[in-house]
Amino acid sequence: VAYSLDGKYVASGSFDDTIKLSDVESGKFIKTLAGHRSVASSVTYSLDGRYLASGSWDKTIKLWDVASGECIKTLEGHTDSVESVAYSPDGKYVASGSEDETINIWEVASGKCIKTLIGHISYVKSVAYSPDGKYIASGSLDYTIKLWEVASGNCVKTLEGHTDPIKYVSYNRNGTYLASGSSDGMIEIWNVSTGTCIKTLEGHTDSIRSVCYSPDGAYLASGSDDD
Repeated sequence: VAYSLDGKYVASGSFDDTIKLSDVESGKFIKTLAGHRSVASSVTYSLDGRYLASGSWDKTIKLWDVASGECIKTLEGHTDSVESVAYSPDGKYVASGSEDETINIWEVASGKCIKTLIGHISYVKSVAYSPDGKYIASGSLDYTIKLWEVASGNCVKTLEGHTDPIKYVSYNRNGTYLASGSSDGMIEIWNVSTGTCIKTLEGHTDSIRSVCYSPDGAYLASGSDDD
């Protein structure tokens, strides 16, 4: 699921291969976006709320016009399921993480893949842009988080400490810290500049599926398989 920046709408991707847009105030579905041929595994709004990107197990990313509900582009190039998508802060690019072990960076205007980031040795489950758009964080089933410089496409840091696959990564508002959730049931907070883990949050008894900072960075929400 993903909120629009103004908080008025929520997009949800499903195993029924569709994305639904909901009005938060009324709680009602207002649109169904159909076109994927398999699970809609990830959704993300552009910051202006006009567009939505979705990743799917059909190996594609689709870009949607929110007002009309129409698919305006289909991005093809991954050789396996797409597990995560993220818009750049300026809305010009979309990053996608895939089970083919790569991260692709797509130019929205042309629909072309302009960079492929290679370095993980297992599925990439989560990708996130830093708030300034200069870096991408990726979490993988290879137990590592990698920080990539967007301009060069180089991996500048590998964060290691989890003892099981990484399922989700999330930057705080100013990009100083990164939170990671893992199948080891732990959430780790990383200092981005040093690459060191500064805090481990314990309490879940099963795999962490998702982590997300509050807008002010004071709180962190987490979802887990422990019910």
